[in-house]
Amino acid sequence: MNELKQEFEKLIKREKSTVYSICLMFAPDKASANDLAQEALINIWLGLPKFKGQSSMHTWVYRITLNTCLSFKRKKKLPSAGNIEIDPSIFSTETSEGRNTWLLHKRIQMLEPFDRAIVLLWLENISYDEIGAIAGITAKAVGVRLVRIREKLKNINVTE
Repeated sequence: MNELKQEFEKLIKREKSTVYSICLMFAPDKASANDLAQEALINIWLGLPKFKGQSSMHTWVYRITLNTCLSFKRKKKLPSAGNIEIDPSIFSTETSEGRNTWLLHKRIQMLEPFDRAIVLLWLENISYDEIGAIAGITAKAVGVRLVRIREKLKNINVTE
């Protein structure tokens, strides 16, 4: 049991930012993101003895966290994550980069949860194969879905 605990602690040190960033994309505020992250960590702990190594630990953590967020959203009917609290300086509209970041964030928040997850994984430069493994779809389906998501993002109107 002590070995398992040490393995869990090392895993969480490596993956905590991944877990939190996924939860932040699905939660309406920081407190809800923290709750989701705690729930995901519990699921990771419970699943660790069953991990078979069929994917990388990173992929496995992504999948558990993503499934936790999607399940929690369905069960608890979390409000939209549109009002998420993030450091405003990231989205400073005084620069074109800041404005584009702000617009992209707002558009992503308007996507359906599964599409939001696919975009999040893609923005992390994860391969189509790994995104497919995490999301439970084929790499080809990931490509098709991303094309459709990009079109949706282009057509979403965001007001400042």
